[in-house]
Amino acid sequence: MKIRKLQGAAAALAAAAFLAGAAGAAELSEYTSEELYNPCHEGDNEARWGAVAETECEQYLRGFTDAYILIVEKGAADGICLPDVNRDDEVRWAFMKWTVQNFDERHRPAGEGVMATLKENFKCQ
Repeated sequence: MKIRKLQGAAAALAAAAFLAGAAGAAELSEYTSEELYNPCHEGDNEARWGAVAETECEQYLRGFTDAYILIVEKGAADGICLPDVNRDDEVRWAFMKWTVQNFDERHRPAGEGVMATLKENFKCQ
């Protein structure tokens, strides 16, 4: 039940941030792509605390992608089509790959890194 509340809050927060950013009224948080990458990576590599780290990573990504789907024409705007199956893992893996391949951009806000990931990896066919 707690996770569902967290998901809802994350989606609402991401939606509000997206709308405010579209109006030019707000700036992205200082949470960087590198800071998001760390729990994403630990989720795959840490036997003891990996599940907690993976949850942290996937909750951010789920909130972001849920807000994107709700706000941007059911998610198909900008040529981005998110996967219907296993979305959390697919986006997490794509984000980790993007972060490693774009190491010089790791200090960008996490939201920018996730958006770049979506644009590069989930183009509509």
